[in-house]
Amino acid sequence: MATNSLPVDAIILVGPTASGKTHLLDTIFGEGADSWIPRLRSLWHADLYSAQVISADSMQAYRFMNIGTAKPSQDLLKRLPHHLIDIKNPNEQYTAGEFVERADTLCSLLKAQGILPIVSGGTGYYLMNFICGLPSSPPSSRAIRAQVAKDLEIFGAQALREELAKTDPKTAARIHERDIYRLTRAVEILRASGKPPSLFAPLKTIRSDRHFLVIGMTRSREELHTRIHERVEAMMMEGLASENEKLKNLGYNFNDPGLRAIGYREFFELEGEPIERIANAIELHTRQYAKRQMTFFRALPGLIWIEPYPEDFFRALKEIGLRR
Repeated sequence: MATNSLPVDAIILVGPTASGKTHLLDTIFGEGADSWIPRLRSLWHADLYSAQVISADSMQAYRFMNIGTAKPSQDLLKRLPHHLIDIKNPNEQYTAGEFVERADTLCSLLKAQGILPIVSGGTGYYLMNFICGLPSSPPSSRAIRAQVAKDLEIFGAQALREELAKTDPKTAARIHERDIYRLTRAVEILRASGKPPSLFAPLKTIRSDRHFLVIGMTRSREELHTRIHERVEAMMMEGLASENEKLKNLGYNFNDPGLRAIGYREFFELEGEPIERIANAIELHTRQYAKRQMTFFRALPGLIWIEPYPEDFFRALKEIGLRR
């Protein structure tokens, strides 16, 4: 008989884009909830009634960007509620600090109701900060952020990278050329503190005040590339080009944080080019991003790798039951 609270503050599921995280969670906690929730309740001897997902995808937070960010369908959201989706307009910043604050609050609220929080996504920087805690970097300044954004628009990303490299060449070299968020945030920290951002690097151990189970999904390189190809094809068929056009008509542009995402920036960078070339660029950038994600995930503390199958996921959850 279930008489205990949940043994974890959250399950954290990570995996590269197109690895099948959403499908796996739906199979277990959405469509399969009537079967899997009782099994988990019995395993943990806990008052568990359902599960809900807290999105750790920095781009699914943006409104009007549904196809290119592969947001869950409305039917899936009815079966398995998701949080931190559609909470920002594309021209608004969504920082790691805000994500951690919101996710922490949601985990506490859900757990108190006997609902298992599952933090799932592929934004490695957000996940690292959530798992390990935020570094003691200077608080984000609206004035400095606005000036950095203005300098980005006027002088371009390379000028910001050169400014960063003068003080912190290692950080400048580590930030991918297309990762505008991390670049601008590093420059913000530099200007606010006058110190190299590397002094405020993310922490590397799980927070002492939290109990997380961190699970990573893995697929072969060939299988992941096939899934990425199929996803991009499906997005183009579903109307990704039209979605981008609607965003432009709403007044959003390439300088807005949301539209720097893969699947959107290519329509600005390759404007006027054949749609096939744009699709090929999206696929290439997605494959490159998936590779960077896997590199980042391997550094997550306590990570348990699984194959993308429900029984593998359940075996990882047994780890918690054995520790009780």
